[in-house]
This record gives sequence, C-alpha cells and structure tokens, in this order.
Amino acid sequence: MDGLILYLHGFCSSPASWKARLLAEAMAERGLAEKFHCPQLSPVPAQAMADMGQWIEAANEPVTLVGSSLGGHYASFLAETYGLKALLINPAAVARIDVGKFVGEHVNYHSGERFGFTAEHAAQLSAQVLPPTPSRYWLWLETGDEVLDYHDAQAFWFGCRQSVFEGGDHSFTRFPEMLPQLIEFAGL
Repeated sequence: MDGLILYLHGFCSSPASWKARLLAEAMAERGLAEKFHCPQLSPVPAQAMADMGQWIEAANEPVTLVGSSLGGHYASFLAETYGLKALLINPAAVARIDVGKFVGEHVNYHSGERFGFTAEHAAQLSAQVLPPTPSRYWLWLETGDEVLDYHDAQAFWFGCRQSVFEGGDHSFTRFPEMLPQLIEFAGL
C-alpha cells in the first residue's frame, strides 16, 4: 500500500496526545506503523510549516494530512500548498478567530516545556490562511467543542465534506470509533 499519514497535533500538544497515540496504535495493529508520522511541531508557526514542508517534499509516497485543532489549520495550509488531501478534526479556523488572544506564555500539555507565543507568531498564523479547495477535505466536528466554535470551521471550510456530531468536546470524543474511516480516507 502506498501512502503515508502525517498527523499534526494542536497548540500546546504533542505526539503524546490521545488522538496521536490512538492513531499510532491503530496503524501498528494493521502493520502500518512505518506509514505514520507525528512529529513535535515547533511553537513558531513559520518554522513548523517549513519543517513539515521539507518532510512532505522528501516523502516518497503520497501523503494524507490529519490535523487536530491548530494542527487542522496547519493541515489546511499544507494541503493547499502541496495539493494534498486532509482530514481536519475540530480544526482552528484561523481566519475567523482572534489569534492575538493566544499571545503570551504557554506550557506544553505533555512535556511541560514552556514557550512564548508572540504577536509575530500570530501574524505568521494569519499569513498561512489559504482558501480551501473543497475536494481535498473531510472535517470532523463535534458541537460540544468547548475551545473552538464549530460554526467557524463549518463556515471557513464551506462546501467541503463535513461530518458534524452532536455533543462531544474539543478532544473529539468519537475518535476511536472513527479510526477505520480515517485510515480508509488515507487509502491504507
């Protein structure tokens, strides 16, 4: 099977996140562990995208992007930049939110590493907003997302395939049951 999954985690998150670990385990159970890549993203948006761009350019198989929260924004940027398909999970619609409210000190949920998010970083995020090509995307949204208003994602990715589920939360509680569909979407 040809194809790779590049999983992009959210703000203050890491490859140790619940969804990243579940997807890694599901891939390994299917004998596809080497088809899964989930790096620690730089907290600097321009650096994160430069790093992921290099990885995509070096990949010798088709890449499917999977992004959660801020990782959804990144996946959308990379999908448009490289012509890839992307599955977005409760994604951050950067064009529709005030990214300046994130300026300040933050702590990575898993490593405890502290980092600063500056006005320059917020401007880098805003500069990464590209209009979506609807045929590339599948959005998974839960209406109970307490961090991001799912209506923002519905509006920004209007015309894209969208699965909207009642309830849940920002973690996307239905993730375990949706894993087979994610792997199928990637063609694996």
